[in-house]
Amino acid sequence: MINRFAKCSNELRDAVNRVAMRQALAHPMSEFLGTLLIVSVLWFGGALILGHNSSLSAPTFIFYMVILYSVINPLKDFAKAGYNIPKGLASMERVDKILKAVNPIREIENPKPLKGMHDKIEFKNISFSYDGVREVLKNVDLTVPKGHTIALVGQSGSGKSTLVDLLPRYHDVQEGDITIDGISIRDVRIAELRSLIGNVNQEAILFNDTFFNNIAFGVESATMEQVVEAAKIANAHDFIMEKPDGYETNIGDRGGKLSGGQRQRISIARAILKNPPILILDEATSALDTESERLVQEALERLMKTRTTIAIAHRLSTIKNADEICVLYEGEIVERGKHDDLLELDGYYKRLNDMQAL
Repeated sequence: MINRFAKCSNELRDAVNRVAMRQALAHPMSEFLGTLLIVSVLWFGGALILGHNSSLSAPTFIFYMVILYSVINPLKDFAKAGYNIPKGLASMERVDKILKAVNPIREIENPKPLKGMHDKIEFKNISFSYDGVREVLKNVDLTVPKGHTIALVGQSGSGKSTLVDLLPRYHDVQEGDITIDGISIRDVRIAELRSLIGNVNQEAILFNDTFFNNIAFGVESATMEQVVEAAKIANAHDFIMEKPDGYETNIGDRGGKLSGGQRQRISIARAILKNPPILILDEATSALDTESERLVQEALERLMKTRTTIAIAHRLSTIKNADEICVLYEGEIVERGKHDDLLELDGYYKRLNDMQAL
């Protein structure tokens, strides 16, 4: 991992240095050459005018100088192109690496149909490692019945996010299996599998586009009425309508024109519009202030109704009503049960709860 990071870091440094060097030289060189050209023309033209048998008059010379000044700026742009082209090539190289990257997730030749979820999700004796050395998950068994909410809690690095990332097959398990209604997720089409799952993450994934297009992302032929209804359920409609252009307002790169709570509510509205039977919540309220958390939590509760939900929680107060709470420690489920039952155990969950109560 360290060698890989060092290689990528060195490649980025070299690319940035190349672009910076050309950028530093582009403006001074273009100005110098432009000034040199003007001085040369003035000297040569002046010599012709002042000569005894000059065929060039002063008005004609001024006319040529006007033409020169009109073309000098486009000529300077050629020098700047020498900076912009390598900058574009450096960006293209990085994008090209992503486009040509080998996807380790493979589909079988004759996948089984998966039209929905009718019974349960099962994680059967799951073990997983990113580097093949350190196990992030160890022999995890978990059953998620349809319509239930399962909460995952634990310290950072305990394997919570890794566990939920295995369900949509962002990674494949090395040991064990994950099934939906008894069908292994490796035996179905990835597109069908992911169409059943909605995600609301800690960092909302938004695009430099309008409210409408961000909410409707991933849902073909979504109507304005459907988008507005989803936004109302997500507590997003009111602040959207405060904008001059309403749903046609551009929210900036990664939603930079919005607050953290507003970005989360747009992400929730997208999940509501998609209407998936399975919902993954990855610390969706951990980075919000109290008022934003209240609004987002209300929207999440509406979203979770009638859906099968796996929620990763940082604040235990948000998952007290979960059907089952699983406590992960160093990749293993060490405790499980309802909130009150886990407090009575006086174990790891009780310590987490006491620390947050301080």
